[in-house]
Amino acid sequence: MATTADIKNGIVMIIDGQLWQVVEFQHVKPGKGGAFVRTKLKNVVQGKTVDRTFNAGAKIETATVDRRDFQYLYQDGEDFVFMDVKDYDQLTVPAATVGDAANYMLEQQQVQIAMYEGNPLYVEMPPSVVLEITYTEPGLQGDRSNAGTKPATLETGAEIQVPLFVNQGTRVKVDTRTGDYLGRVND
Repeated sequence: MATTADIKNGIVMIIDGQLWQVVEFQHVKPGKGGAFVRTKLKNVVQGKTVDRTFNAGAKIETATVDRRDFQYLYQDGEDFVFMDVKDYDQLTVPAATVGDAANYMLEQQQVQIAMYEGNPLYVEMPPSVVLEITYTEPGLQGDRSNAGTKPATLETGAEIQVPLFVNQGTRVKVDTRTGDYLGRVND
């Protein structure tokens, strides 16, 4: 058992039998009354976010979540197959657990998978990845970066918005958390 003083970003707590990850926290000591900890928690399995307040010094139950490095191998129907880079064991993860990470994963991609009691909880991608644009409408002469955006399809099949001057075959850097275009990559 831990107390509210042990709350940090990223720790996983067990509340009412469910796993919740701390996204943000703030220790508050008002002029009147007792101190408390205001938190924003994300349900590890369902992905929903809630705000919750704990009294200072309250007991909380933390979960030991093991984050290990894996390499994405291939998709098998609805499931994704990963290989542990340390012992080469293969792990099959359902599409619901992989979530939006599937939009930015190529074969051989290095990812981290959070495990709790041997079960995969979620797949954590690097903050950004480099992918090739497989289809977009051609840009026009004179298009500039601040003139607007157009849809583009990445080699993974995901669709993002890119500036008008970006053409098919261009390699771009994409933010895996938001799906935003970050810039062109010159190889």
